[in-house]
Amino acid sequence: MNEHKIINDPVFGFIKIPQGLLYNIVEHPLMQRLNRINQLGLASVVYPGARHTRFQHSLGAFHLMSEAILSLQQKGNFIFDSEAEAVEAAILMHDIGHGPFSHVLENTLIHGISHEEISLMMMEQINRDMGERLNLAISIFKGEYPKQFLHQLISSQLDMDRLDYLRRDSFFTGVTEGNIGSARIIKMLNVVNDSLVVESKGIYSLENYLTTRRLMYWQVYLHKTAVAYEKVLVNMLLRAKELTRSGKHVFASPSLEYFLKNEADANWFLNHEEALLMYEDLDDNDIWCAMKAWKYSDDKILSTLATNMLNRHIFKVEVNETPVGEERVMEIAEGIAAQMGITTEDARHYMMSVNTIQKDMYNVDDDSITILYKDGTMKDISEASELLNVQLLSKKIRKYYLCYQRFE
Repeated sequence: MNEHKIINDPVFGFIKIPQGLLYNIVEHPLMQRLNRINQLGLASVVYPGARHTRFQHSLGAFHLMSEAILSLQQKGNFIFDSEAEAVEAAILMHDIGHGPFSHVLENTLIHGISHEEISLMMMEQINRDMGERLNLAISIFKGEYPKQFLHQLISSQLDMDRLDYLRRDSFFTGVTEGNIGSARIIKMLNVVNDSLVVESKGIYSLENYLTTRRLMYWQVYLHKTAVAYEKVLVNMLLRAKELTRSGKHVFASPSLEYFLKNEADANWFLNHEEALLMYEDLDDNDIWCAMKAWKYSDDKILSTLATNMLNRHIFKVEVNETPVGEERVMEIAEGIAAQMGITTEDARHYMMSVNTIQKDMYNVDDDSITILYKDGTMKDISEASELLNVQLLSKKIRKYYLCYQRFE
């Protein structure tokens, strides 16, 4: 009898993790690190309940994966036990390379290397720790394994990652419209020609899923307040890096200091063995802890930004349908410079932010979801759905955000 460990999850109830390889992954220090990284970065500035972690999300995605494998097997799709275990291991580790505050680090403290690439480096490390027992999992994760549908379960329009985070983020933010019927979608999955399809009975759940995703993006992930708070964080880290690199002492934990001092890009990671180890030591706490010291910095810019972060003093945001004119930007920068006694250039660089945010809700090329009818015919969701206006969904929505320091 295969022993299981049981974890109680607020979203899905009891999640069973088999003893052995899968439980050893959950116990691994690199998985445990995800307990110290918030899934939604700074969204709790708008939704105070959004405090769940990347670790919880990884367990949820694992749970959905085991449900999906079971459902596909029951429909006569042949999946070896070794493949089932490997795809479950891969989804457990899919987010392992995330840094603190989600994507914030990718353009501030590290450059030209994505969290996916770092995830792979970490998976290789866990694989070595586990006597090369994850070769199959890594091969499926990379999309190199012949059964493509296994890779699609990890990364596609209908992967278990998305099904979990939409459901979980909706639960913890309280944005109840985001509650997708993940169980029903999973029950409707099937495989045709080595590709995931959804049986036509599941079409309403899919329509709900696609409209939900759009709603969650604008209401949660790209919420203007959360975006503006994130800009404060980005500018604060850039300022700390600028000061460190010009020889000023800026308080930081050893791992944070490493990334403030060095220009870490993909090449740097390749040539410096310690870079990955330093990255693995970084989590949300390093940055919150540093801010508390930076609040007292004699650098006006750094102390203002750190105080903003700690006291929830968020940049003011203006959202426009058209790009922001240079005169308006300079006018604000000059106002801030005068108020703070800093140069206009510094004000422009650190105390404000001009961004274009766009979201393609549905991209017919990348996002095809194939519907399978009882008679064996197949159609893309965009043709099959009466409800979804794909022209509307695939319209690139662009919004122009102007964020800047407020003084009131």
